[in-house]
Amino acid sequence: MGSPRPQFTPRRLALDFAPMTAPAAPPAERRLRIGIFDSGVGGLSILRAIRAALPHAALLYVADSGHAPYGDRDEDFVRGRTVRIADFLRAQGAQLLVVACNTATAAAVAALRARHPDLPVVGVEPGLKPALQRSRNQRIGVLATTGTLASEKFRLLAAAHAADAFLLTQPCPGLADAIEVADADDGDLAARVAQWAAPLREAGVDVAVLGCTHYAFAADLFAAALPGVRLIDTADAVARQALRLARGLQRGEAVPAGAGPLEAWSTGDPATLQRFARRWLAIELAVAPLSL
Repeated sequence: MGSPRPQFTPRRLALDFAPMTAPAAPPAERRLRIGIFDSGVGGLSILRAIRAALPHAALLYVADSGHAPYGDRDEDFVRGRTVRIADFLRAQGAQLLVVACNTATAAAVAALRARHPDLPVVGVEPGLKPALQRSRNQRIGVLATTGTLASEKFRLLAAAHAADAFLLTQPCPGLADAIEVADADDGDLAARVAQWAAPLREAGVDVAVLGCTHYAFAADLFAAALPGVRLIDTADAVARQALRLARGLQRGEAVPAGAGPLEAWSTGDPATLQRFARRWLAIELAVAPLSL
């Protein structure tokens, strides 16, 4: 007899497979929609700064020119208009709201945040803090509307940042309206700017705050009327805050390719906003009429 045949014992073969995973999904892509509004065309200075900081966002702009100027209106009126326009922009899909008006910010930003607690709101206020940081002699001038300077919000701002400085507040009634209708070389506009700048020059201020978004479009005229005086405009600060909030809203999402669209409405004459955008920003802006 031959040798016994070896006994075959089955053995379980253990294979170390890595767990199977689905391919990673690409990040979701969503174009951020930012609502911006002002009593008129002045907020385009804020739109310009936000466009530079967030070129891919869709920007929705409302000019409430049919109810301007806000600066000479009472707070209840301004608050009512601000809330209605914010509701409209929210209905258009705005995920972030920029109140590009000092007067509306002072009168209504608290009401907006209470009404829309889930909507990030960026307001505008005169740049007293940066003005004081850049002043050599702590003598500051503030050029703004009557409504802004008379507001409780401005009083608290001045008390918080300028209690130990010389602060000259200069209301400029009618100046925002004049900027809306003026050409860049308009002699009447230059005369108005010189009129309101004269008290600041005589007081020896070395920094002047442009406390209305409209005034940024007359910055060259203010510079000529206030030689040697540094001008403070808050548009870049507003854009930085909008950028910070936008990053939080878009965390984990891809940035869409291409420039975001611009959409605009006016409660006044749409042609006025179109002409202003063409003349001062060199952009062609389609503006729809808005009854609100």
